[in-house]
Amino acid sequence: MIVVVAEKPSVGRDIARVLGCKTAGEGCLSGEGYTVTWAVGHLVTLCEPDEIDEKYKKWRMADLPMLPETLPTKVISKAKKQFTIVKKLINAPDTERLICATDAGREGELIFYYIYQQAKCKKPVDRLWISSMTDEAIREGFAQLKPDSEYEGLRKSAVCRSEADWLVGMNASRAFTLRYDVLLSVGRVQTPTLAILVKRRREIDNFKPEEYYTVTANFGDYTGLWFDENAQDEKTAQRIAARERAEEIAQAVRKKLATVRSAQSEPKRELPPQLYDLTSLQRDANRMLGFTADKTLKIAQALYEKWKLLTYPRTDSRYLPLDMVPKLYQTLKALPSPYRELTAGMERKEDGKLYISKRIFDNSKVSDHHALLPTPKTANLDQLPPDERALYDLVVRRMLAAFYPAYEYDALKVITDCEGHAFRSTGRTVRNLGWKALYQQDQPAKKTRSRKKGSDAEEGDEGALPPLNPGDTRTVEKADVQQCATKPPAPHTDASLLAAMEHAGRDIEDEALRESMKGAGLGTPATRAAIIERLLQVGYAQRRGRAINATDKGMQLIAIAPDEIASPETTGKWELALDEIARNQRDTQRFMEGIRRMSAFLVSYARDNAPSVDFPEDMKRGKRGARRSSAMPVLADVVCPLCGKPVQESARAFGCTDWRNGCAFTLWKDCLTRLSHLYKKRRERPCRAGEYPLSTAK
Repeated sequence: MIVVVAEKPSVGRDIARVLGCKTAGEGCLSGEGYTVTWAVGHLVTLCEPDEIDEKYKKWRMADLPMLPETLPTKVISKAKKQFTIVKKLINAPDTERLICATDAGREGELIFYYIYQQAKCKKPVDRLWISSMTDEAIREGFAQLKPDSEYEGLRKSAVCRSEADWLVGMNASRAFTLRYDVLLSVGRVQTPTLAILVKRRREIDNFKPEEYYTVTANFGDYTGLWFDENAQDEKTAQRIAARERAEEIAQAVRKKLATVRSAQSEPKRELPPQLYDLTSLQRDANRMLGFTADKTLKIAQALYEKWKLLTYPRTDSRYLPLDMVPKLYQTLKALPSPYRELTAGMERKEDGKLYISKRIFDNSKVSDHHALLPTPKTANLDQLPPDERALYDLVVRRMLAAFYPAYEYDALKVITDCEGHAFRSTGRTVRNLGWKALYQQDQPAKKTRSRKKGSDAEEGDEGALPPLNPGDTRTVEKADVQQCATKPPAPHTDASLLAAMEHAGRDIEDEALRESMKGAGLGTPATRAAIIERLLQVGYAQRRGRAINATDKGMQLIAIAPDEIASPETTGKWELALDEIARNQRDTQRFMEGIRRMSAFLVSYARDNAPSVDFPEDMKRGKRGARRSSAMPVLADVVCPLCGKPVQESARAFGCTDWRNGCAFTLWKDCLTRLSHLYKKRRERPCRAGEYPLSTAK
């Protein structure tokens, strides 16, 4: 008997169907020489400190740092029943070997390895490595099983990541909590991510707007923006400090004759975008659809597991291996009709085949998984929920766009003189829409205008300009003065924060170190969404619309945290090391020794060198209301409908600020979801005595 261990029940059932396992058992399916069982995510985790040593039950600085020689594992209490089933199956006398069918990535390796070790199993293991959940992909995966020894580096990387997070997180969180008597969560990845948010909030808080003026001349069929030709900085050349000076320029050119000094046209082209990895998909979904990073990951996972319409979503590659060419053609043929017509615009050779470009196909840039693609399964778009359909649309259009021609246009730049003043106009004439034709519904045509190039002006596509040649004349019909002000940096969104996490080393001054950190970042594509959600959950950040801002508590934590844990540079180097371990290019012992030294340093720093910071009393441990008020901003002009006091906002709800005195007003943010759960439960059972039926429930 061969036992297959999947990561989730849904995946296990799909594998069982392909293998012909139809006999249902407790927590498994059997048949045709296979038994397919599954985890429910993690079944086993690292032990808590007090489970390793009783003395850690009490939090004492004298007991830190906690650096056990080995970190034992335990079965998660909620998963004991399923673990018992899996353990019994994999250790059964008639089980010849195992197949690890958990997700094909670092976390999937960890889930299986912890189960295997906890169960004290000694059976040989093969690895199923697939990037799609279609029946064909599962069959191909079983035809190409590899011994688990080929994934030893990835497994070691997974264990190192898990133990490093435990050592740094447990020691630093206890040390800083004890030092300030405030429950503080400090983590190897979450703290430097918080530092990115804190840096942006400081930039916004310290920003002082500067007023300036601009002058726009209307020449009838086009406009121009005044600029100082002697200015050193081209970006601010159009800014005029004093209104009087701006009015003087406007008055000087009104109704006067203007002459075109120069009219330049420069051909330009924009290459198609590359295929999606998870992070770039999350960024686009946030920017174009308003999805959070976490929501995008969940929808992509559903399209992968439930609908079988996407390949493995937790990928960090934007390339395809060359052997994917035949499958790509299958995928194009299987596209539903709204997209099939769009394949006609893809660049092809004379024989009708696609061009094989290194911007798309590059074996050297594909590690565990290739770029995110639709699967060769025809989607029934009418069956897909709106969010799943919208995300599927993004992935399909990106795949098509990668093979479309470049977007080509003529960049126009005109300088017009009038009464000794120069006015600049910019525009573009599109010669070939190319890949942008796929996104026309997202990019409505803009009116012809002169584009401002200040740091406060939003960049965008420019409109067309009329045919102009040097020496052409126009009359200045109008000259308008506009008052402007410089703007602070925009708050981070999921999209910009993901980008900052992905490129954590780009702002490092040391050139050699910056070069070494290319490709390293904070977390991995699979974990970044969870890190952002964790910051929101513990009150270090809050979401307002699409904006994510650091809270006062988050600001205070970064104020006391040393650079060694708050710097994205440090964690970026750790992620780089973990990647090298996965590729068998670095020794695990050396990495873990560094983590242990860091854990000891953080304890020492918190005890002896951390700055004196006074946290508010209601944040203190054991104080009533500490957890509730630590990160709850008061909403301006919003009052409690029960008592009239101001309303405050937490990560989960809106509530009255007078709750300490008994006001019970609370509006949960997921109230509609809660209501739907209530209705679902009520439908599944008859009304109890004294209960209203659903049709009359109030």
